[in-house]
Amino acid sequence: MRVPQDPPSTQILLQRTLTRPQRLMELVAMRSEDLPQHEEYLHWDKLRHLSPPAGLSHEEWWWLVKRGRQSGRQGIPLRDKKGVSFSFSLVPEMFEALHHIDQRCAGNIAMPEQVTDGRTRDRYQINSLMEEAVTSSLLEGAAVTRQKARDMLRSGRKPTDKSERMIVNNFKTMQHLLNIKDRPLTPELVFEIHAMISEDALDKPDGAGRLRRADEYIEVSDDLDNIFHIPPAASQLPGRLEEMCFFANETGVNGFLHPVIRSIALHFWLAYDHPFVDGNGRTARALFYWSMLRGGYWLFQFISISQALLRSPSDYYRAFLHTKHDENDLNYFILHQLRCIETSIQDLHEYLARKSEQRRGLQIILRGLDWVNHRQQALLSHALEHDDAAYTFESHQRSHRISRMTAISDLRSLEEKGLLVSRLQGRQRVFRPIPNLETKLGTRTRP
Repeated sequence: MRVPQDPPSTQILLQRTLTRPQRLMELVAMRSEDLPQHEEYLHWDKLRHLSPPAGLSHEEWWWLVKRGRQSGRQGIPLRDKKGVSFSFSLVPEMFEALHHIDQRCAGNIAMPEQVTDGRTRDRYQINSLMEEAVTSSLLEGAAVTRQKARDMLRSGRKPTDKSERMIVNNFKTMQHLLNIKDRPLTPELVFEIHAMISEDALDKPDGAGRLRRADEYIEVSDDLDNIFHIPPAASQLPGRLEEMCFFANETGVNGFLHPVIRSIALHFWLAYDHPFVDGNGRTARALFYWSMLRGGYWLFQFISISQALLRSPSDYYRAFLHTKHDENDLNYFILHQLRCIETSIQDLHEYLARKSEQRRGLQIILRGLDWVNHRQQALLSHALEHDDAAYTFESHQRSHRISRMTAISDLRSLEEKGLLVSRLQGRQRVFRPIPNLETKLGTRTRP
């Protein structure tokens, strides 16, 4: 991926046009709606390759586009290394996306039944947190298959290498965010999140939970050593971190800022400052989640934003670079993130629809199995809806009013068939469904 070409300076373009008063009057008289309308928020790097409107040069077209974008511009406290503020303006695509997100991620209207039903809510929450933990790590270069990673998280197996450790750390962090969403963001909390993400997963172990030092030079580059971004100097980081936390916590201090826009800007802020020796991307996404949950978008505990990012990482980096290389215009990054959020919401709804259909099919399969009795069918049906359920000889005996010997026979038989696993807890043997019970039942029709 290459660094985009810097746009021509609008100030220089204006100065040139001032030497031609008649042409300046013609340009000023043009309205934004008279220009060709593009669905995409065009950067100069792409606009310069398109055919300009009749009678305009590429530079004049760009000047008119930039003039239209100045209306309603709103700055945020983040400044670049030269002290210039980042800013954004609400465009039609943002209004529509923000409305959809408000409708589908906050409150209880139009929420999927599976995430409002207490019987299934926990399972989908854990699955989503696992998906985000795995995908966020894959974005950062973790070398592990999805299935192996999920099996490790479900079984509780200890990680065996840095990639697996990264995934376990992400999973623990995602769970922790649910517990700290009501805490104000402070430098100490940012360090706490970074330390949790980075535990035993950094090349420099002492880098976890602290800002990078002056002797720790950081640059963002690709595999070909093309440098895309050099973050602010280490000496600036303490002050910038304090400003970031104030921005994350403020509500209405400098006028209303939509919570989703604030969350996206917080993500960009940490990615721009790159305050740690490693783990900046994962920390930036964690802060985004914290901010969304704090803002009342509770459905985000079921959504994996990294899944959408992983489909096209280059789009993420391009949006970041376009913002940097167009007078700190955050619209590029905000629009990209809004699209990712909408994609992630749609992914969740499609996933839940697929799982519901699969479970209906499994219930039909269960009723047709002649190698399990009606009591075992009832237990397996319950286990499909409660994958953290625990069964004992006594509980099974009470549920079906059967003898202890029959209860022992039922549970032992399901364990022998590979559908339950058991272990002694004190003096009691406890049975639990295997992690992949759905898959096992879906492929097994014979004893």
